[in-house]
Amino acid sequence: MGGNGGGGWSSLGDLRALEEKAKAALQGGKRNVFISFATEDMDEVNLLRAQAKNENSDIEFNDHSVQEPYESDRAEYIRRKITERINRTSTTVVYLSQNTAQSKWVRWEVEKSLELDKRVIAVHAGDKFTGDKPSWFSEGIKVVSWSKLAGELT
Repeated sequence: MGGNGGGGWSSLGDLRALEEKAKAALQGGKRNVFISFATEDMDEVNLLRAQAKNENSDIEFNDHSVQEPYESDRAEYIRRKITERINRTSTTVVYLSQNTAQSKWVRWEVEKSLELDKRVIAVHAGDKFTGDKPSWFSEGIKVVSWSKLAGELT
């Protein structure tokens, strides 16, 4: 027989548009964020995540970053999974610390985010970052204190 069964979607574009509308409604206006950080900074990043979940906090975002390290030694698998997460976001927030420059994964995540045309913001604890920015940081990356992050995500 063949033919269009009627009542169905006319194209994949219709489904994508509907999916985007549903995502926006569910997120309540919050930004989708990927947090890039050195493993040594997990405790500080978990504080940032908790602050974003606190209804009394100005910082609001949907966290699409890796919560637990991938159990794999296969770098290509890890890159693919991280790329999937970055693709679901509009902004990558880099937690900037003394450990950042030594992390090959943070560097890769920042480079991948920029390649995918994602906004990249570096955030640090305290009023002023006293360390050295990694040599691979590009000029387009804005550096702000943790207390100013909410204003950057709006």
